[in-house]
Amino acid sequence: LGFPDLAGPEMPWKFPIFDGFGLLWGLLFGLFIASAPGMACPTSCHCIEKSGMAVVQCMSRNLESIPPDLPRDTVVLLLASNHITHIPNHAFKELHYLQELDLSNNDIETVDLGAFQGVSDSLLVLDLSNNRIQSVPKEAFARLRAKISLSNNPWHCECTLQEVLRELRLDPETVNEVICHTAVQEQYAGKPVIQVLDSGINFCNFHHKTTDVAMFVTMFGWFTMVIAYVIYYVRHNQEDARRHLEYLKSLPSSSQISKDFDTISTVL
Repeated sequence: LGFPDLAGPEMPWKFPIFDGFGLLWGLLFGLFIASAPGMACPTSCHCIEKSGMAVVQCMSRNLESIPPDLPRDTVVLLLASNHITHIPNHAFKELHYLQELDLSNNDIETVDLGAFQGVSDSLLVLDLSNNRIQSVPKEAFARLRAKISLSNNPWHCECTLQEVLRELRLDPETVNEVICHTAVQEQYAGKPVIQVLDSGINFCNFHHKTTDVAMFVTMFGWFTMVIAYVIYYVRHNQEDARRHLEYLKSLPSSSQISKDFDTISTVL
């Protein structure tokens, strides 16, 4: 018996079960890929692939915090123009491929010590411009090699900020827009931080001087209190001594007592 040609017109309907299995397998595989952690996209964001890179767009979505369910294969994360106020510890720790992070035009006021832990080796561009950051802990940007934009924030220029900037690779196009909104010395308010530092100003010297003055004032206060107590103690003892002396003077003398005793004896 001969078998008909499976590809020929004689049996176009042969073995349809294989097509069913193939379709079912394709659907299951698609569902698996869609539910994989590296491929899931937050509902508040739009995820695309651009030049082979996973780009997560969460711009202008009225977000008040950083989405916790970001895809692990994210390379570019755009969170600009939201209402984010805080970057917590380990906010991006699962994003080991993250190269570009845009957090500009938010309401960020605080950056935790470990905010960028987990991405320090991969991150190439970090934009924190146009926020409300006044200061950051020195450890927040530890080991970051990224080009960083910190422009248009109300920076308070003091020793910690100086030490932070010393370790960063600032964006050269916006470095002159990092302005002292306030400073430990008022005459530097309103001036670019780099310009002030390049002129030879050392905010850490002001910090040490302020600390020394505070310590001196504290020690002087304690010394004044000790002297006041000693004076009070001496005067109080003098007053007690005077009262005791007056009391002794008010007592009858021994000769008077003897005379009184002789008089009483004679009468008896």
